[in-house]
This record gives sequence, C-alpha cells and structure tokens, in this order.
Amino acid sequence: MPAASLRWVAAAVLAVAVLAAAALKATPAPAASDERLNFVVILTDDQSFDTFPSYPPALPWLQSQVQDPDGHWLWFSDAFIQTPLCCPSRATILSGLDSRHTHVRTNDDGARFDDTQTIATWLHGAGYFTGLIGKYLNRYPFGRGPYIPPGWDRWVVKRNTAATTTYSNFGFVDQGVALQTSDAPATYATDLFADRAVDFLRSAPDDRPFFLYFATSAPHPPWTPPLRHVGEFADVAMPVSPSVVERNVSDKPAWVRKLRQVDASERAGFIQDRRHEAETLLGVDDAIERIVEQLRASGELEHTVILFLTDNGYSFGQHRIRGKRCQYEECIRTPFAARVPGAHAHDVPGLISNVDLAPTIADLAGVEPGQPVDGRSFASVLIGAPWHAPAGVFLDWAGDREIPPWQGVRTVDFAYIESSDGTVELYDMTGAIGDADPYQLRSRAADPRYRATVRRLARMLRAFRSRSPGRR
Repeated sequence: MPAASLRWVAAAVLAVAVLAAAALKATPAPAASDERLNFVVILTDDQSFDTFPSYPPALPWLQSQVQDPDGHWLWFSDAFIQTPLCCPSRATILSGLDSRHTHVRTNDDGARFDDTQTIATWLHGAGYFTGLIGKYLNRYPFGRGPYIPPGWDRWVVKRNTAATTTYSNFGFVDQGVALQTSDAPATYATDLFADRAVDFLRSAPDDRPFFLYFATSAPHPPWTPPLRHVGEFADVAMPVSPSVVERNVSDKPAWVRKLRQVDASERAGFIQDRRHEAETLLGVDDAIERIVEQLRASGELEHTVILFLTDNGYSFGQHRIRGKRCQYEECIRTPFAARVPGAHAHDVPGLISNVDLAPTIADLAGVEPGQPVDGRSFASVLIGAPWHAPAGVFLDWAGDREIPPWQGVRTVDFAYIESSDGTVELYDMTGAIGDADPYQLRSRAADPRYRATVRRLARMLRAFRSRSPGRR
C-alpha cells in the first residue's frame, strides 16, 4: 500500500477510535497526548483450530466477546499459518517474511533470525513503547546470555529449553536479568506472564502509544492446566474427526502412507489430550480477560487494536498424524480474531496469513516497514474499507527427518499441495466442483473434472516460489 494510503488508513482508524471513545461516556478518556493506536497481539502455542469457537468453550470469556454483536470483534474464518511450526511461525509474525526469507526453517534456527528488522523495531523507531512478554523464539537465548533484541523496551521472556519446563521450573529473562521459577502454583507460566503483561499496561507511559506482544506457551504439550482448571473438561465428550479413522491414505505422500492407522486405544488417548488442551486454554482465557479489563480500566481499550491467533495448529491423529508441520488443515489453520475500536462485529470473508500481521500493524500505525515484506496489509478491512483479499496463501515446510518437504497453496475453496516425493494433492474443501471434502479424505488431483484447477494452482504455487519480498 503506498504511503498516502498508509496515512489515510491510520487517520481513518483513529477517527473511528476517537468517536467510539466519545460514545463510551462511562469509560475515562486516555491521558496520552499521542493519539495513535495502541496494539496488543495475543499469541497462543499449538492451539488446534477447532478449540475456538467450541462447545463447551475452551476460551469462554473470549468466545463470548467475539460472538457479542456489540463487542467490536471481527472473526476471520480463513486464516492460515505459512509454516506450521513454532519458531518459523513466530519469526514470520514478527517480520512479515515467509520462513524461507527469515531463514528460520525449523525450531533450531532461531539464532538465524534478523532481529534488527521486526515490527518492534519499526514501531519503536516511530516512538512506540514496546514489550514482549512470554515466549519469543525456540532455543532463546541461543547461548548468548540473557540479551534483549533491538526494539523492545520491556522484555520478560521464557527460556525454551525442554518440554518438561513448558509450564513450571523454567528460566526466564526479565530486562536482561536471568531468573528461575519453581513448580509453585504462583509461577505457573501463563499466570506469571499475564501478571507481567498487566504490569506492562499499567506502567506504559502516558505520552506514547504502546505495542504489547503477549505470547503464551499454552496450550503446547504436555497440556498442563492451572490447578484451578484441572478436570473441568474431564466428562466432556470430544468430537472425533472422520480423518482420525481414515482407512485409505493411498492418495497421500509416502510418509503418511507409512504411518500406522489410529486404533481405539490411541483414539482414547487423543481424546484425553484434547480435554487437557481445553483445560490449559482456560488459563489463557483468564489471562486475556485480565489484559482486556486492564485496558478498559486505564481508558485505553477504545484506543487499542487487539489481535488474537496461534503460531500453528495441532493434529490429534487426523490422517494418522500427531503434532504439527503437516500440510493438512489441522496444522495450517489458525483461529484469528481482531478487536477494533468502533468496528461493527462481523465475520470477515477472505484469506489472511500470519505473514500479514506485521505489515497490517505497521499500516495501522502509519509506519513504513524497515524492509520489503512478503505479507500484505489487511488494515483496510479492519476499518470497514474495501479490501481485495488474495486469491491464495502460500504454505511451506522445509522438511526434517520425520516429515519431508512440501509446499502448497490454500484458496477459499481448495487446498493444493506438492510433496517432495512427487505426490500432488488437491482437496475440494467447499464443494466448488464436486462433493465438499472439509476433512481432506479424498484427493482430486487425478480427477479429470479438476484438471484445470490443478494447472491453475500449480501456476500460483510456482509464482509464490519465485516471489521475492515486496513483490505482489
């Protein structure tokens, strides 16, 4: 978007925010003299897409807000993760670059990330007060000691060393000081970092806008809820996707065909894991409510855009897969919601990806990214202006010893994937040509009725592969 459009978008959003604040007479006006929008990004870890919305809800407070017609929340039903793995996804969110351009391709590559060019450095350079609370990139601090990357005024970040320290007994860095927690309930990770996030909002300067990036480790395995929520989903019947009991995977790549079919015992284990995931998310819901209520109490809620998403999904046995990195819906989809001051609550059609987050925030702030980016701003749709959604989003996994490389394109109607073993998959998600296949049980790549679609999406994928940052 050209600079003139950037200024127009920022001015339009500010006008909406100011009008909304004036209408809410019970809410005190913010004291800040700088009237630019604040931003809060709330990022979960390994959250399966079907947990939000869900019934009963795993995020009950947030779900009630997003479903409130007067709540100013927008819901994006077609939101995706470019590379469905924690570290690559988080690097993409912070930079607006595909993982092939961040050079963070796996969870071991965080040290390769260029932390001098992020949404934090762009906003900080424009006068924003910035804070990252929670999880940064896997393996932080990469053997460098308790350092703080450029662009962050407040830095309270977990050391990511082992799955056993996901929720307790973890180290973290607070403003360059290395600290250690125990297994005491008071230092449960989600609660501890929620405390710091609320403190950030309370202490933010009155004369500067702020950017808070609150990144939980929940509901990452081993799915450990806070004690107050243990057992709340124990008796809840969890749905089992048809793809968990999929018998014929002959249309899928070799690595999937080699996987053992999920038996009854494993299905029971997956159901139990999903219950624990939901209970763990209840702690995240508590944290989100605290953050939003602190914004309300300080008079900043109607000057703040809130964005909620996860870094990647999680497969609980769908297509015989446990975990992430896969090319299927369970891995690549993210729940995505945005609260925009003064906005009319509604569902937003059209595709977005985590690569679009940083350019969108920069756009709303009236800030030019410090480098060309792969993502495209969807700021206009947040303020109700015309929006031209992309025809497709790029999906990419570089491969490891368990899951070989694959690349794909997701459109509103189709999922198209090319795997390194030569397998081509095409799924008619919505029934655009034949029967709808939302669970991706039957690839249509060899179906003559889909020949033109395969050619079209193959061309789109080639275009994505050759695209450099800043090109459209």
